[in-house]
Amino acid sequence: MKFHVNRDVFSEAVSFVVKLLPQRNPQPILAGVLIEASDEGLSLAAFDYEASARTTIEATVDEPGTILVHGRLLSEIASRLPNAPIQIEVGEDDGIVLTCGSARFTLASMPVQEYPAIPEVSGESGLVPADEFATAISQVAFAASRDDVTPVLTGVQLEVAGTSLSLVATDRYRVALRDVAWDGGGVADDESTTALVPARTLTEVGKTFAHSGDIQIAFSGSGDREIIAFTSGNKTVTSLLIKGNFPPVRRLFPEQTDHYAVVNTAELAEAVRRVSLVLDRSAPLRFTFTEEGVSMDAAGTEQARASESVDATLAGEEVTLGLNPQYLLEALGAVKSEFTRITFTSSDNANKLSPVLITPQTSGTPESFKYLLQPNLLLR
Repeated sequence: MKFHVNRDVFSEAVSFVVKLLPQRNPQPILAGVLIEASDEGLSLAAFDYEASARTTIEATVDEPGTILVHGRLLSEIASRLPNAPIQIEVGEDDGIVLTCGSARFTLASMPVQEYPAIPEVSGESGLVPADEFATAISQVAFAASRDDVTPVLTGVQLEVAGTSLSLVATDRYRVALRDVAWDGGGVADDESTTALVPARTLTEVGKTFAHSGDIQIAFSGSGDREIIAFTSGNKTVTSLLIKGNFPPVRRLFPEQTDHYAVVNTAELAEAVRRVSLVLDRSAPLRFTFTEEGVSMDAAGTEQARASESVDATLAGEEVTLGLNPQYLLEALGAVKSEFTRITFTSSDNANKLSPVLITPQTSGTPESFKYLLQPNLLLR
């Protein structure tokens, strides 16, 4: 095999396919990048049985062939090469020789025949605007659990219904939900389609495809090998879906919203960051909402205390509650509007704290982002 390729194009392609590979792979063969040179150009792929990434780029192919080479090492080399065309060929001892300007590297080849087949996707699909989808992922994925003890909570539930795609994540203490427009290509489908995608993979999809126009999302497979594919331009990412039933968290969102406060998003976030400096990592921050505004009080270790007030508009009775400051800050960062509405929900159980609903304060348009946060018990 022998080919010539533009340095920047090749470096970007290798970087893309290795992003989804875990830092430490239990099987050395899965640390490789599969490079296929043909008359159509160059195809690069990486796969670890959970997720795959593929891309095709233009190249001058002198001799077609397929090689497997260590992905992260190749990515680091490609990113530091001089500004000149790259030539890659198989050497006499089956080693892989990379030449760029006066730089020359010889890399060990890995056995292509032992590499698993990259999954192909052929199922129902639709389109979402890339920038909107990337924003939606950033608004939801952080609320997924990072604890592998309950795998279903480490994913983001994607649900297609009609012309809407919903993204939902929860870690039991909070729920984030965002809707985006879905174009199913005019195919009428009354049944909803769901896919539980690992939050880590989905986050990388959002970063990679944020400025790509439209993203095609396809659902495929069955049984234990259900996968989802995200394609834009010459790049495709697939992910194995998480098995299990995602909890029915939609029913937790309240319909009554007549008891709420409206506050400047940036002002509240800055105040929370300052006041929570004296708190222990897991301690809640006390919030008191009155007609005058919202005040925050924190009591930390070694007699450290802090308090601050921010202007707010309150509809309904005064409220005092404790909230996890980090969870609140993440919600405020996801609101994406100048003002935030914090709605106080009611519960039939007098002994149980009711969640607060956090949404952007916008006029006229139906709200596409919602965040439900469970208050902490405050010790009197």
